[in-house]
Amino acid sequence: MIKVQKFVFNPFSENSFLLYDETGECVLADMGSYTVDEKKKVLYFIENNRLKPVMIVNTHCHVDHVLGNSFFKNKFKIINAAHADDEFLLENAVETGKIFGLEVEAPPKSDVYLQEGKRISFGNSFLEIIHVPGHSPGSVALYSKDDNFILTGDVLFNGSIGRTDLPGGDYDTLIRSIREKLLELPDDVLVYCGHGAETTIGEEKVNNPFLLS
Repeated sequence: MIKVQKFVFNPFSENSFLLYDETGECVLADMGSYTVDEKKKVLYFIENNRLKPVMIVNTHCHVDHVLGNSFFKNKFKIINAAHADDEFLLENAVETGKIFGLEVEAPPKSDVYLQEGKRISFGNSFLEIIHVPGHSPGSVALYSKDDNFILTGDVLFNGSIGRTDLPGGDYDTLIRSIREKLLELPDDVLVYCGHGAETTIGEEKVNNPFLLS
């Protein structure tokens, strides 16, 4: 069974996640830890629960979601993965950070590219990769059918959707991704968003104003 530990980090109140199971192996997802204290919180949780990190994975590569990638890759000597279509965002992260007044340590290039239909495996568990472009070209969602949850990054929020005015964003593509890929999942699937509170697929079907028309 996958357990999910959420942290809220950096000036954008971004949700970072540790995903782990009974073996102790864990995946660091959207690790946006920026300050020393934020990084220490993750390290403390890993050490206190005797976890073994095996991968860094990004649902997408906007700067607020990759701020901790370099630190944790160097700390644990593990691979990092994202969709190939978001590699340009990693390359531009330092300059993008300057726009927002952030001093960004250059994130490493992806060691592995995430592809729809493939899986991320760790311990006794796996996550299905679903390509959901629109917020960014390489946005993906990470779905655990067995444990009935999905990480949607900044594609789908509680009562909202991701912005599409950043490089590579497209509103029509985003809505299509949500309708064709995410809303087809069971209503009781728990949604862990890239910002804000959790929700469910069923809740967003009936109450999300961007999806009602």
